[in-house]
Amino acid sequence: MAKRKKPKYKIGDTVVITIYGTVGKVTDIKLLDGNYVYEVNKSEGLYIEEALQLLSEYDGTIVEQEQIDIEYKFFFGDLVQVSGYGADLFKIVGFRTEIWRYKEDAWEDVIYELSRVSDGDWLEAGEEELTLVADAENADMFIQKLGLLYFVNRQEKAAKNPKVQNTVRKAEFEEIERKKEKKELIDSLLDIYNDYRILHEMFQDQEYYQVMRVILRKLENLLNNDGKSHV
Repeated sequence: MAKRKKPKYKIGDTVVITIYGTVGKVTDIKLLDGNYVYEVNKSEGLYIEEALQLLSEYDGTIVEQEQIDIEYKFFFGDLVQVSGYGADLFKIVGFRTEIWRYKEDAWEDVIYELSRVSDGDWLEAGEEELTLVADAENADMFIQKLGLLYFVNRQEKAAKNPKVQNTVRKAEFEEIERKKEKKELIDSLLDIYNDYRILHEMFQDQEYYQVMRVILRKLENLLNNDGKSHV
């Protein structure tokens, strides 16, 4: 039986991948069909011996490997708004970097994958299209505030519609009154008001201004109905 030949390179050798002119270290050696193949820099690709050469023996051109540092502006779970989608809120569920290299130009694009809070619709957007509303740590709290605001808006509509006043307004208002003291409700509404005031200052969107007016009317009603309440 013929003696099996030894691998030409060993783990730790600094080699040149000759077809690319790039330099790396041998990180693993495998035997396939009687031939040795080499892993370089823990990459998924494998190279035959003829594709490699020790750096000390290589006299061709070396292509320097580029190290790219990407600074991400947004992260998983951040709550954002997207240009062209009005007041809709989206959560960041993923992101990727696309690297473009040409002879006389080079750039990197960061693409974010988003899920709309209201219905889960999926969307992709570039970094320049996004505006941060709340970071991941505070996103859920912000959404909870929006849920309370939704309840307040329904109460305002119900108050103007006698047909639903006895069903929606009475049942839901009594439920929230049992769970919260009036001052806690006022404090929560003030928090929402301040959030929307900031959003209005940032985007000058009339939708935010209308929400602020609704909250003020609700606060006025709460305070008028209980002269002892105070903020």
